[in-house]
Amino acid sequence: MRILLVNWNDRQNPQAGGAEIHLHELFGRIAGWGDAVDLIASGWPGCAPRASVDGINVTRIGGRHSFALRGRSAVRDALRSAVYDIVVEDINKVPFYLPTLTRLPLVAIVPHLFGTTAFTEASLPLGTVVWASELPIPWIYKRAGFHAISESTRDDLVRRGVQPEKIVVIHPGVDSQLYRPDPATPRAPRPTFLYLGRLKRYKGVEYALRAVAAARLARPDVTLEIGGQGDDRPRLEGMVAALGLGDAVRFLGFVPEETKRTLLRRAWAVVFPSPKEGWGITNVEAAACGTPALASDSPGLRESVHHGVTGYLVPHGDWRALADRMVALASDHDLVERLGRAARSFAEGLSWDAAAHATREHLQRTIAGRNGED
Repeated sequence: MRILLVNWNDRQNPQAGGAEIHLHELFGRIAGWGDAVDLIASGWPGCAPRASVDGINVTRIGGRHSFALRGRSAVRDALRSAVYDIVVEDINKVPFYLPTLTRLPLVAIVPHLFGTTAFTEASLPLGTVVWASELPIPWIYKRAGFHAISESTRDDLVRRGVQPEKIVVIHPGVDSQLYRPDPATPRAPRPTFLYLGRLKRYKGVEYALRAVAAARLARPDVTLEIGGQGDDRPRLEGMVAALGLGDAVRFLGFVPEETKRTLLRRAWAVVFPSPKEGWGITNVEAAACGTPALASDSPGLRESVHHGVTGYLVPHGDWRALADRMVALASDHDLVERLGRAARSFAEGLSWDAAAHATREHLQRTIAGRNGED
């Protein structure tokens, strides 16, 4: 196959996150198995306009704010210059409506759609644009196949009007050899919780801060480490000061891969208080390291945490419930280890190779179905 792939970022982009990890883990493998994969993505200041990343041929167009306008033209040019078997659009920000540009077979990968959560992060005008841009998806993409990464995303698509038979659910994988427990890296000596991810308002990190403040009333030794970058950091730092948390909360900034694994192994649990995710890759990376998760009972996250088995789910925004779970873990090291062992077992059942094979098979079925119509 020759595949034209479209996503806002490639893995090397400083703005890359879980969606880009997911995309490259899948299509890097597919490229390695002999299929040609070309990716059109946005650029950033100083980036190379073309690069090979994980065996994927990347063309970078525009920047973070101009890609919405320039991306469609770049796709049109690519379709004129080469013969592709299928187009794959990863819809993780504003959709590009690529079915309006080509009659080629098309698959839409959907980590999750924002819906009304767009208003949590963006201003009213911008949130309205994101919310409204998702409304036409069921009919503009009516001949496309859909690749949802969780049952929650599938159900959301169905509620919006996408035909269920058009959707396959393919859970992301995790490298359980890279992410694994290490006897040389024991738990932190005092109850340490960890958030890893972008510091954006919609991620709900403020609830983790409020939970830590409440938990410390019962367990003054509870601490929180926050790894990642984002424009919400100044507000969160202000909250730390206002809550009197002092050195109970550490902002780590950008975390290199090796450091990330160490943090995951040391943590008593990761904390993921977001209102909506496609899956929650940090939860399963922690699980692979033998570390449980405390997460919002939100779409996507409820698939990556098995409540009472690999961690706990709490109602989104209920920082008191989150604090109670922190105190329970802080008071019972054996519980942390028991949940961690079950989490490791869960993670071992998730494979990037299996997810990539399922993705490739879905692309082949989509091509065969489309060709059969002509």
